[in-house]
Amino acid sequence: MADLQARLEAIAAEMAAAPDRGRVADYIPELACIDPDQFAIAVCLADGTECAAGDADTRFSIQSVSKVFTLAMALGRLGDQLWSRVGREPSGLAFNSILQLEHERGIPRNPFINAGAIVVTDALLSGHAPREFLGEYLRFLRLAADDEDIHVNEAVARSETETGHRNFALAYELRAHDNLHHPPDHVLGAYFHQCAAEMTCRQLARAGRFLMGAAAAPRLLSPARIRRINALMMTCGHYDGSGDFAFRVGLPGKSGVGGGILVIVPERAAIAVWSPGLNAQGNSQLGTLAIERLARAQHWSVFG
Repeated sequence: MADLQARLEAIAAEMAAAPDRGRVADYIPELACIDPDQFAIAVCLADGTECAAGDADTRFSIQSVSKVFTLAMALGRLGDQLWSRVGREPSGLAFNSILQLEHERGIPRNPFINAGAIVVTDALLSGHAPREFLGEYLRFLRLAADDEDIHVNEAVARSETETGHRNFALAYELRAHDNLHHPPDHVLGAYFHQCAAEMTCRQLARAGRFLMGAAAAPRLLSPARIRRINALMMTCGHYDGSGDFAFRVGLPGKSGVGGGILVIVPERAAIAVWSPGLNAQGNSQLGTLAIERLARAQHWSVFG
């Protein structure tokens, strides 16, 4: 435990001194003003033991990390029916590409690109008003993290709504192919609020425990569905940088343009890292490097 804490502190110190921190997601006005000098990392072990370093109690917008939780909710409710509407293959293109969606006739490649996540949100809206969906979503996050103090940042949600033109284009393309069952403004209103949930690194690491598949971890999904989510995180969790992340880190993870990354060490730990500056693929630049350092030091990899 002391060794792990020392490693996290050493990684945080290294990241604090890094000269190239990437670029914040300036196309979302509320995220454009985030200080890129911030960095946080937290680890939650299977038994609930926690270690953290840096700005681990600072809240940030989880953005596309939210897609892990809505996918878990959708699989819990719909099971394998979901796969008739969204695929399970890496995209190889940007997370908000409309070209691929049009070419493949409205079936998104996977649930972690924007079009796929919009379909998942649409599926969760079935029989629910957007407000009811958001209540259920927040309850799931709070249950997973064992923390009631998790909320949506309304300013970020509003900022995304006002500037999310490409997401509206994706929604209408899905609608044109009969793969969106609710009005686009209702689905995207729910989706933008989902992405605007704020968490700390400590909360996010705790929330990932249910994906470890460990006996001591919370049981929110069946082991089979946990394995499938982890497989998708490994192959699709970093957009068109997923292969590079798998090569460098060797663990399933999901990134978000808020600078957060959730990584699962099966049976052992959940890791959350946050650094707002992004690389060219929209993944946290220093967050990726920090996870690579930690995984190598701890000898954590699904490949042995």
